[in-house]
Amino acid sequence: MERREEQPGAAGAGAAPALDFTVENVEKALHQLYYDPNIENKNLAQKWLMQAQVSPQAWHFSWQLLQPDKVPEIQYFGASALHIKISRYWSDIPTDQYESLKAQLFTQITRFASGSKIVLTRLCVALASLALSMMPDAWPCAVADMVRLFQAEDSPVDGQGRCLALLELLTVLPEEFQTSRLPQYRKGLVRASLAVECGAVFPLLEQLLQQPSSPSCVRQKVLKCFSSWVQLEVPLQDCEALIQAAFAALQDTELFDSSVEAIVNAISQPDAQRYVNTLLKLIPLVLGLQEQLRQAVQNGDMETSHGICRIAVALGENHSRALLDQVEHWQSFLALVNMIMFCTGIPGHYPVNETTSSLTLTFWYTLQDDILSFEAEKQAVYQQVYRPVYFQLVDVLLHKAQFPSDEEYGFWSSDEKEQFRIYRVDISDTLMYVYEMLGAELLSNLYDKLGRLLTSSEEPYSWQHTEALLYGFQSIAETIDVNYSDVVPGLIGLIPRISISNVQLADTVMFTIGALSEWLADHPVMINSVLPLVLHALGNPELSVSSVSTLKKICRECKYDLPPYAANIVAVSQDVLMKQIHKTSQCMWLMQALGFLLSALQVEEILKNLHSLISPYIQQLEKLAEEIPNPSNKLAIVHILGLLSNLFTTLDVSHHEDDHEGPELRKLPVPQGPNPVVVVLQQVFQLIQKVLSKWLNDAQVVEAVCAIFEKSVKTLLDDFAPMVPQLCEMLGRMYSTIPQASALDLTRQLVHIFAHEPAHFPPIEALFLLVTSVTLTLFQQGPRDHPDIVDSFMQLLAQALKRKPDLFLCERLDVKAVFQCAVLALKFPEAPTVKASCGFFTELLPRCGEVESVGKVVQEDGRMLLVAVLEAIGGQASRSLMDCFADILFALNKHCFSLLSLWIKEALQPPGFPSARLSPEQKDTFSQQILRERVNKRRVKEMVKEFTLLCRGLHGTDYTADY
Repeated sequence: MERREEQPGAAGAGAAPALDFTVENVEKALHQLYYDPNIENKNLAQKWLMQAQVSPQAWHFSWQLLQPDKVPEIQYFGASALHIKISRYWSDIPTDQYESLKAQLFTQITRFASGSKIVLTRLCVALASLALSMMPDAWPCAVADMVRLFQAEDSPVDGQGRCLALLELLTVLPEEFQTSRLPQYRKGLVRASLAVECGAVFPLLEQLLQQPSSPSCVRQKVLKCFSSWVQLEVPLQDCEALIQAAFAALQDTELFDSSVEAIVNAISQPDAQRYVNTLLKLIPLVLGLQEQLRQAVQNGDMETSHGICRIAVALGENHSRALLDQVEHWQSFLALVNMIMFCTGIPGHYPVNETTSSLTLTFWYTLQDDILSFEAEKQAVYQQVYRPVYFQLVDVLLHKAQFPSDEEYGFWSSDEKEQFRIYRVDISDTLMYVYEMLGAELLSNLYDKLGRLLTSSEEPYSWQHTEALLYGFQSIAETIDVNYSDVVPGLIGLIPRISISNVQLADTVMFTIGALSEWLADHPVMINSVLPLVLHALGNPELSVSSVSTLKKICRECKYDLPPYAANIVAVSQDVLMKQIHKTSQCMWLMQALGFLLSALQVEEILKNLHSLISPYIQQLEKLAEEIPNPSNKLAIVHILGLLSNLFTTLDVSHHEDDHEGPELRKLPVPQGPNPVVVVLQQVFQLIQKVLSKWLNDAQVVEAVCAIFEKSVKTLLDDFAPMVPQLCEMLGRMYSTIPQASALDLTRQLVHIFAHEPAHFPPIEALFLLVTSVTLTLFQQGPRDHPDIVDSFMQLLAQALKRKPDLFLCERLDVKAVFQCAVLALKFPEAPTVKASCGFFTELLPRCGEVESVGKVVQEDGRMLLVAVLEAIGGQASRSLMDCFADILFALNKHCFSLLSLWIKEALQPPGFPSARLSPEQKDTFSQQILRERVNKRRVKEMVKEFTLLCRGLHGTDYTADY
């Protein structure tokens, strides 16, 4: 009986009945796919054709589609269908049909040797797939047979056509092996068989490559074939003759790219390092390319220089350890290193004039790691040889990091500028790494160069040179502790002498100062040398990111030494904020910087500065609160609320953030009296409520309001206490009117910090009961549209159980309804919501014994929870969430063992639950395994992972090999 598929519209059928998978219908569908202008029809045709390819009828129509009278598009589909059937449905092919299928494919390949190349390639891939499935038992000498059959003289196809077809077949065979779906044990057998078969391939390739009469197209195909075979980890010594032939072919422009690919693939095989003698023979071959490389650079031939560089780097990067070990050959390896240095410093600006230098950066990491991995004595010898090389590398990298002239840079596209920025970051990372090799001498070297540059009166220096040297300093100082360096004071002294006439230079000056902020904290006397530069730069919108981030670093690291400069910093910051010089994110950073700064002042000073700093915004907010809501005033409100919350994020007069640094850093006494942030919040509380009353419907405004209090709570901790009652009241009103996730997140913060304190428990309990009641009502109305609220609610419940289980003792809390809603939340499609719900249950179940209402509801409804968990494991939930469900099972087993042992047997009793793929024995095994494991949570997670694969029919497949 022929297979039929419902496919409305496929092959122009409109809403016609299902179409048979026949040659005629396939041709119609292909015509529709290629030529129908309607995209919907194209999609329908493609879907139907995909079904046709895997149908049993594909065996019949594929051969007919390959007929000579068909166009190449149709023939290509026929060849593709054959490949899919052979590669994916091999087990459907009877053993006695192997030989005839093989013979038919050989016939078709021979015919297409002088036909369409894309069809030929697809047929070769199909035969390659067949060979891999039959090797080694059913077709022991597959490759040798292929070579013999195509060399037969009685073929109607000319010799060159047969040769190219054979080379195509031999090229795709290893490629098909790499992507094949063979089971792991078969892959090993086939790989071993192919390794033996390369003895039939390489002599042929050598002969074709070295034959003067071989046309260019054949030699190119030979190189591609060799490139494909070496990726099967063929011993490097077996490839020696072909590699040498490939080096010779580099002189032929037509063969250059293919030769490079073949050489790089051969050299880069992980196994190649075992063949040191062969590697040593390759060094002179690579060094022999230097003249060709120089000529290419001179002529601006980027492709050739790029290709030669790839070869040199492949040899150096993959085998530096093996070659360094050959001490008697140190000079030839050093010559290779110098060749790679030439590639690193290739003339021109990346990426406009050259794209080669970036290839070399990883080599320098590898070489350094290998040198530093030697034992002390050998390392000392290599350090002596390579330290000068690495100092030269620093000079080369800093030269490559230089910006082009302003005029030239102006012509670069935004994409080129971005590539250059990333390239400089890579150079920065390399310099930071090189510091490990060169140490403090590197900083001294950079400082000497900068000093000579800035103090020389002989010739005017270019800003690019200065900027690059500073960039080198910044790269190292950002990640390496330079506090003990004796050159930093001199550098700080040099910075004000730099004539800043350019945005890029100014940016680097700023970032360098920022990188030295920790050093400035230890040497506060130097702050005055650089702070004026930073404050001046704040007024330049082009220096927005660098100046604001640098000021923030200084205010964070040096805050205890900044009070003398505070008034000036606040005044300049206020000025740039009022002039709206910076974008929103930089304004937020600036407020954080001011928060750090004010934290170190006396309370009266803080209040005075806060008043002048935020009064204009409060006035603006009062005005906005009176206006009718519209998109433009919404943006202004969110901006002002964001400024306040960022200020309060870092304004910490109790110095909580310093607690972990030890008492010696607590330079200021903890102030007495109300916290300045609380004073300000109390003053603006009514205004915030007024803003909220008009914007309660807007999630963004509500979120911005909650962020002010959330960040203040996180920073102030216990100091926030005076605000707790009124904030609880406001949150309750907000959430009752329009429930939003941000209000629940803020409630969770309050529960976390204040619920355990008797004085604050009543307002927090009232708020907790209110938001729970409102959320339960939301569940009754249908919670599917509010996964964010459900997520935040589950997190709040879990936090309440963790910090203050007493919240669940209140008679007004409907624990049963909460439990049932959480079970419902387990079935949401959104992963974060499911995760939060699982988190709630893992906190709830351990409380069965201590909280009576919890114990009662688990006894009554725990089976419903178990069924939901089993459904999820059975396939209803994403596999990535299985650990979360395993946590619930583990908690049930640990805290409700007697109940679970009854429930799990009952729940797994119905046939087909939780999956029709499970046998009763598998379900029984799973339940016994779970009940036995009450200590090792990791084991339970493994059991659940195993069980979910069985449920989904994925157990033992390649698809789950890494799961």
